[in-house]
Amino acid sequence: MTVPALLPAPPTSPVAASYARLAEVFPPLRMEEHVEGRRLPSGAGWVGAADLAAGGPDLDAFLAWDDAQVLRDHGARARPDVVAGFGLHRYAWPACLLVTVPWFLDRRVPRLPVRNVAFQRARGHMAVRVEEFACLPGDPATALPGARVVADEEALRAEVRASLAEHFEAVLDGFGPRMRRGRRALWGMATDEIVEGLWYIAALLGEEHRAMAELELLLPGTPKPYKPYAGRAGFRELAGAEGPDGAPRATRDRATCCFFYTLRPADTCLTCPRTCDAERVRRLTAAA
Repeated sequence: MTVPALLPAPPTSPVAASYARLAEVFPPLRMEEHVEGRRLPSGAGWVGAADLAAGGPDLDAFLAWDDAQVLRDHGARARPDVVAGFGLHRYAWPACLLVTVPWFLDRRVPRLPVRNVAFQRARGHMAVRVEEFACLPGDPATALPGARVVADEEALRAEVRASLAEHFEAVLDGFGPRMRRGRRALWGMATDEIVEGLWYIAALLGEEHRAMAELELLLPGTPKPYKPYAGRAGFRELAGAEGPDGAPRATRDRATCCFFYTLRPADTCLTCPRTCDAERVRRLTAAA
């Protein structure tokens, strides 16, 4: 008797598997999917991305958390524009992963306008509703509602850039007036969050080098096709700080500065343009 081949069951969600994998390697962050017709959570610490984009009292309340945290942890208040920058970072870092992780792991790119995202910062939860996504030919997810098949990998990278641009165009409208920065600097911040968020998560997945190569293709810095992004992935070798395999570690220079040095002048981020390579090597060697 001939036994029919068993075909893999089609996925029920284009992003569930990748969000579950993210939770495995980075437990502080949880992505919760909500089906169409079900309202995203509100109250109890939740804030909608659309409310942040509106730049009103919900954004005021969101930034009040950052203001209080700085005062509690550092014993001094930060400038309002610095507080707004901290708040944007704390939203943007996980929000970028909503798009980049499914792309990196499963080659699926959800479109997430601000109306379809909510954030609960204290618990590290994000609620999303995926109504539309892009994928490649041959993906079992092409049978799911909202699927759009694109031709190839470069077309899929274009979908990543477009999805994140749509989301952050709105979000930056809300944060921008609080931050005293021009539009290019704001998009430089968004570019840094896209790159450094996936870079970090990919290292936890054991796929740092693949992520670096993918991000170089995603954000190569060539102007016209890649606007409104400012800057590029820009990875380079950091000589003198070898990894466990003996190869030089990677570093990059952020397109923008978060101004943390205004609180602690001697304490800059590892990829801050203010941090020299010798200091980067010293910190990485000490951590190892």
